Amino acid sequence: MDSQSLHGSIIFSTVGRTNYGFDIFSLKSPFSFLDSPLHNTRYPAEHRLTDGISINFNGQFVDEDQTLVFVSERSGSPRIYLQRPSQLGQIEQLPDGSPDSLFLDRPLLRNKRLFYISAHQPPQQIFTSWSALYSTTLDDEKTAVRLTPYGCVDYSPAISQSGHLIAVASYGDRRWPGEFHDLSTDIVVFPESDPSKRTVVCQHGGWPTWSGDSTIYFHRQADDDWWSIFRVDLPEDLSDLQCADPVRVTPPGVHCFTPAAATHSSKAVIAIATRRPGKSYRHIEIFDVESHTFYPVTELLNPTIHHYNPFFSPEATFLSYHRYRGESSPGDTTIPNLDPVISPTKGLRMLRLNGSFPSFSPSGDFIAFNQDFNANSGLKIVKSDGSKRWTLFKGRTTFGNSWSPAEPNVILTSVGPVFDSVKATVQIARVSFDSLDLTNDDCAGEIPVEIKVLTKEETGNNAFPSCSPDGKHVVFRSGRSGHKNLYIVDAIKGELEGGEIRQLTKGPWIDTMPSWSPDGKLIAFSSNRHNPDNITCFSIYVVHPDGTGLRRIHVAGPEGSDEADKERLNHVCFSKDCEWLLFTANLGGVTAEPVSLPNQYQPYGDLYLVKLDASGLRRLTWNGYENGTPAWHPSATTTVDVKRSLLVGDKLRGEFDDVLWMNC
Repeated sequence: MDSQSLHGSIIFSTVGRTNYGFDIFSLKSPFSFLDSPLHNTRYPAEHRLTDGISINFNGQFVDEDQTLVFVSERSGSPRIYLQRPSQLGQIEQLPDGSPDSLFLDRPLLRNKRLFYISAHQPPQQIFTSWSALYSTTLDDEKTAVRLTPYGCVDYSPAISQSGHLIAVASYGDRRWPGEFHDLSTDIVVFPESDPSKRTVVCQHGGWPTWSGDSTIYFHRQADDDWWSIFRVDLPEDLSDLQCADPVRVTPPGVHCFTPAAATHSSKAVIAIATRRPGKSYRHIEIFDVESHTFYPVTELLNPTIHHYNPFFSPEATFLSYHRYRGESSPGDTTIPNLDPVISPTKGLRMLRLNGSFPSFSPSGDFIAFNQDFNANSGLKIVKSDGSKRWTLFKGRTTFGNSWSPAEPNVILTSVGPVFDSVKATVQIARVSFDSLDLTNDDCAGEIPVEIKVLTKEETGNNAFPSCSPDGKHVVFRSGRSGHKNLYIVDAIKGELEGGEIRQLTKGPWIDTMPSWSPDGKLIAFSSNRHNPDNITCFSIYVVHPDGTGLRRIHVAGPEGSDEADKERLNHVCFSKDCEWLLFTANLGGVTAEPVSLPNQYQPYGDLYLVKLDASGLRRLTWNGYENGTPAWHPSATTTVDVKRSLLVGDKLRGEFDDVLWMNC
């Protein structure tokens, strides 16, 4: 594949990720919560097990000494690490046999054999997740052994008490049907010694956990819409295994998910994450399966912090989970403006932005962006090495930026509510400033600007500007006709001063997020014009600035195919030589169970590249998050390599949402 033009820097945003600050915590003697009245304050103290660097999550205990295997993103992609209790603060990256994988998750370590989920081998079909179960023997450091059959997809492994059986949530050989809330996976069991002998023991379930070798608990959304824990019991003779009807364990009225089973005083108990009606935070509770009683745990300790994915030590001496580490905890306390992410393509440098809608200055030395759409709304600029940041204006919601390629002191942006109706007042604004302020070390951080509105207020929703290479025109999306289509306006005068404005696309559909090519010959955009009744699936189109040559870039499949109708492609932009398109897509399905993560609006927003002739499709990111709003500059931006304690950015506050789509 010709990748000569694949060089430079790509900057993108990820929903909520910069605020996570996750560490893994444990509680000794967790069952004291079962025996203590709620007014008793003598609960076990939390102990932080991980070191506060980057984010640390989805752990499992190896033994009762709290030897911990877990996932951390400190290297720029999720890798697997080992923390020994005798060496607190010293962690060891485990050889997983998948050095090229940019996604590793859910590690389990049994008898020096490491099991984990990886997404390093592409499936044969689009709209199929890359996630599969692998193992490697630590002593031999051999390459990874794939336990999931080729063509199948597995998530969330669990090993039985004896170690002889493995359970996974699996699509089997089915393709991803498109959902991203409750996955339609099945619970599949196979012997550790022979992974080919797979049996579906229950349809519709995820996140399995074993109680002994004969009972599996798992979560799914029940028919009454409450997420609940279910149980399936296995026969002694595994040859009699067959698909069974599960028993519902937790009652309606409370969401329960990501279970972890344990045995206490001959009682069957499970630790679960819950979301209760009227409450905003996810908490860990212990549920007595026999008495059907909930016992709160983390709400008594940290009532206003989310807690995720509990797990017990092998003999249930310890209960653990991950959560935001807290503002005063040792470790990373600053969100860097730019954070390096490992790239699968040698010539491309990838950086995660603490914000959205980045746009490079012509030189590539600066990046305009929107930090958020609430307290920190407005327009900002950051140096491309992440070392300094300025505010152009604040107090007004802005989004969808375009730095003029011809003017180093002009940025086009949208001012008004984000993703609102066609009638909402959103205007295209031209923001001018003195570019010398970006080189003045005495600048206090706020730069004086001149704001010129280019669109008429009565025209409704005008957004997502993209400037022509000569800086004379702006293409943008407008709802002024009653439908969201593309228009081009004079970038200097705007329509308020009599500048030319013309409609580029027209029809009862949505054309949005345009991007002008660096050579000026094409405008790329996202549209649902091939299926206007579906407002969730978009494809990439290109058109000449004079309105001719409109065509669809068939990334997933030809016109009219099932694959083409499932595309959700957005945030498109060009390479410098105009041969490649960078965009976000759902082509790789879901990488991890979405309910186990903080809120992601579409947890399959990975970055992809494709040529203008729809060839050479290449994936750039693998994770459970929603990545989006990328920008691409041909220069290889270098980020200052400083100690984490000296990182320049915002204070880490752990402010992110739990999933928003539950009926709480």
